[in-house]
Amino acid sequence: MLLAKAKTDYLEYLEIEQGRSQKTIQNYDHYLTRLLDFGGDITIADITPELIRKWRLWLNRLGTNTSDELQKNTQNYHLIALRNFLKFCAKRDIPAISADKIELAKAVRKQVTFLNPEELELLFGQPKTDTLQGLRDRAILELLFSSGLRVSELVNLNREDVNLKRREFMVRGKGDKDRPVFVSQEAADWLNSYFDKRQDNARPLFIRYSGNKKISLSGNYFRLTARSVQRLVARYALLAGITKHVSPHTLRHSFATDLLMNGADLRSVQAMLGHSNISTTQIYTHVTDPHLKSIHEKFHHKSES
Repeated sequence: MLLAKAKTDYLEYLEIEQGRSQKTIQNYDHYLTRLLDFGGDITIADITPELIRKWRLWLNRLGTNTSDELQKNTQNYHLIALRNFLKFCAKRDIPAISADKIELAKAVRKQVTFLNPEELELLFGQPKTDTLQGLRDRAILELLFSSGLRVSELVNLNREDVNLKRREFMVRGKGDKDRPVFVSQEAADWLNSYFDKRQDNARPLFIRYSGNKKISLSGNYFRLTARSVQRLVARYALLAGITKHVSPHTLRHSFATDLLMNGADLRSVQAMLGHSNISTTQIYTHVTDPHLKSIHEKFHHKSES
């Protein structure tokens, strides 16, 4: 079977039989299309270890708009897509190289950026909460830090999804996995203030505004986009005088770091972040090193003679 036809079958399999999200399917399409770009519409049997080696070399030298080469993690996403595609081929009895023969590149662990309590206070103080848009923005900042939500999860929330009396709700994250999300009292108070001032019946938890006017099309309110949330977080960080790069994910990092610094165990943080693998959560352990040092100095010392 030719690669292009098998790729189409695989993407349909992800959609219909696996029930994967459109975003996931788009990503897999993108990664496998790059194999087509490199090797052409070859047969599946032509995907040999040597061809994969040359493709990896090609990916390593493939630039982006912001860099002369793809990051190792991005290269690995391509390889993971190919692995899963080859597993699909094996299930369909299509002759193909074993997925186990594809090893991922060792990726350098990213430096985690998080905000300390003083920076968080400065950030939260920037929205002008005497306006509806400012109330919305403060509620967004508080909710991101309080819950550890991904920005994609945040913008997909509807008003009925969030139980502010119990201050908890369920969210569907990556891999269509559900997890519980908990909200601080302070974040719940800001959300209630925002809801009290809203005069619309729109379902989305957060909607877009132009000045103080709601943007609508045929009576349907526009849901706030992930890109809009990224821009507003960056803008408030700039207004707060925070020099480091700040994004919605920075607040997710800050959420996880705050939990660990205050004694939460790694498994609990993993569950609250929705990480399928504990190794993903372990990127935060080095952040708490100064905290561990203080614990060591406090509790580990020679007894006085």
